[in-house]
Amino acid sequence: MRRLHTFCRYGIFFVGAALLGACSGTPTYNPTVFPASIDQARLDAHPMKTVVITHVNLGSQSRNYLEKEAPRIDAQVTEYLRDNGFTVLPQREFEQHWNTAVRAFGNPVDPTSGKVNTKTFAQIMHRVRDELAESSNIDGFIFTDLVEVQESFSGGMKHLARWDGVTRAPTMQGPGDGVSASFDWSMMAAMVSLKVTIYDAELKPVFHGRGGIDATDAIDSRSTKGRYIRRRNILENESNIMEGIQLAFYPLIAMEDWPGNP
Repeated sequence: MRRLHTFCRYGIFFVGAALLGACSGTPTYNPTVFPASIDQARLDAHPMKTVVITHVNLGSQSRNYLEKEAPRIDAQVTEYLRDNGFTVLPQREFEQHWNTAVRAFGNPVDPTSGKVNTKTFAQIMHRVRDELAESSNIDGFIFTDLVEVQESFSGGMKHLARWDGVTRAPTMQGPGDGVSASFDWSMMAAMVSLKVTIYDAELKPVFHGRGGIDATDAIDSRSTKGRYIRRRNILENESNIMEGIQLAFYPLIAMEDWPGNP
């Protein structure tokens, strides 16, 4: 989820992630719940107890305005995992080994083109895995990406947006407190989800999930025509963050209220 790197191609050992079997059933309430994938047989054979949350993105790089929020979300993910019986290694250990491996093999990301050298990336991850295995009983690597999606608030009476298993109402920003009757509710607004991808100690994909968190755009009350602007304080609602985390890790970790509110 962090700044620094992005990996749109997952490397040699990431091929086949799409082959994981979908395990989520038909949603009971919220139809937008993400269809998580899990390799339960592999997890049963090799239970995952000790993990590390990486400081690099696995998918697209998070938007700049989300990068500063990433460490805070990672800290809450760490707490959630520990509350559910996982041992979470300090992220700095992964980062130190990663930086050492980068010096040995080179940066896997071309800074000019953004292209990823998958061979180099695989070499780095294997080196990091080997180093961590010497000092711990590492079972898995968790990649947590904050991703931005575009959704609209419904034109109904409640004006709700639904995505990745959550339901959120719009907020306003500015001196006013009303929305023009001509406001275009079909306009797209920025929303944020947490994407979680997990690889085991052999760097095989075992889990992929996603949960919505909150809208990061608000209705600009100063605009006479109606528009969205970036909220001054984003991802500040603790209950919304926790719901997103719980959805992103389900069914790896049971969630009592899955799949969220209708």
